[in-house]
Amino acid sequence: METYFQDGKEEVLQAWYMDDDDGDQRLPHHREPKEFVSLEKLSELGIVSWRLTGGNYETDGDLKKIREARGYSYMDICDVCPEKLSNYEDKIKSFFEEHLHTDEEIRYCLEGSGYFDVRDENDRWIRIAVKKGGMIVLPAGIYHRFTLDTNNYIKAMRLFVGEPIWTPYNRPHDDLPARKEYLETFAKKEVGGHAVEAR
Repeated sequence: METYFQDGKEEVLQAWYMDDDDGDQRLPHHREPKEFVSLEKLSELGIVSWRLTGGNYETDGDLKKIREARGYSYMDICDVCPEKLSNYEDKIKSFFEEHLHTDEEIRYCLEGSGYFDVRDENDRWIRIAVKKGGMIVLPAGIYHRFTLDTNNYIKAMRLFVGEPIWTPYNRPHDDLPARKEYLETFAKKEVGGHAVEAR
């Protein structure tokens, strides 16, 4: 299933290492010089992604295939923008708190754009820019956060296996089984040129 809908992904999903500037979270925060991250590197961190059309999701056969293959039985649509989200500034700040979930986080960008930031195996922030048509799955147990970019708008589909549980566990929550499983499955640190298990 993960091999489908990969063509043109770079047009709707792009990733790079972030700088250490604490300024406006909606800015790109590229390092200087820019240090891009491949989609293959994201997959090594457990992040699954596809490129779909972003439109006509009610009748999209490709989306249906993904949902059936991965068991995404729940779906809703959320608009994140100042006009449609109550307590907008507070919500954006809460989304940007570093956290993890005990289940996958699945988002499909239908309109607009935004940033998902994830930690790599050495605890460095990678920023993933998602545009219309980009679908991304963050694995359970990965530390991450979300923010809009300077366009201040995203319309996203949220998917879930079974009844949704949106509980964020703000860092640190390294004792959770989901975190331990994530580290055992995906996190290997580079030490002296050799990969070792991250603990």
